[in-house]
Amino acid sequence: MLKEARFRYILEVLHREGQVRLKALSEELRVSTDTVRRDLTTLAERGSLTPVRGGALPVSGVPSAYRAREQQATAAKEQIARKALTLIEDGQLIMLDGGTTAACLARLLYDRRGLTVVTNSFPIVTTLMDHPDVDVRFAGGKLHRNYRIAVGPETIDFLRQFRATWSFLGTFGLHPGAGLTVADDREAAVKRAMIQSADRVAAMVTNDKLGKAEPNVVCGLADLDTLITSDDILADDLRSYRQPRLRML
Repeated sequence: MLKEARFRYILEVLHREGQVRLKALSEELRVSTDTVRRDLTTLAERGSLTPVRGGALPVSGVPSAYRAREQQATAAKEQIARKALTLIEDGQLIMLDGGTTAACLARLLYDRRGLTVVTNSFPIVTTLMDHPDVDVRFAGGKLHRNYRIAVGPETIDFLRQFRATWSFLGTFGLHPGAGLTVADDREAAVKRAMIQSADRVAAMVTNDKLGKAEPNVVCGLADLDTLITSDDILADDLRSYRQPRLRML
């Protein structure tokens, strides 16, 4: 593999995982650890990463992908979260994924009583930690630092213990043909487990996600019960997403 191709691969892993390690990169790229170390030094000189003992971190020293997403389309996410809130009744068990729109929804649950919230999101657990009347169940597993969620078999097995009234899911892309998609295969697997563990599924989608398709398919449009969007999305924009049983909010 040529040097620039290695650089691209290293930065892709760094964006996805929130860190890279010398030994793992050496095995994946089939080059020596000295070669990887030189690659990391070059990328650090370009300002693309921060080298640390045994690997590298993003420039900030901590994963920034979640924070960056948290600051995007904040008004639209708040509007979507308020619409989602109308579906939630006291006493229900609901599942919230690790998206930033789901985190907005969690902040609105203060006036609900007797809820059980099952989530793999560290920010959502933190938000609900002091809520006196919400039973929080955390689906632990392997930490995905960049997304601030738990992923992996343990997370999925935990989710399968429950039957939720609703699962509320965000997405990196919603496409008329591909359906609901995300960039990370482990995140996709967790979302699929949430779908399988719920009576109804709501997708919460901002305008910038419409028409996009990421590599990992979570579900088709036919698997969704409700599609929640912000008011800046026109009815004509949603025409190709309409399904016989899909409710638009």
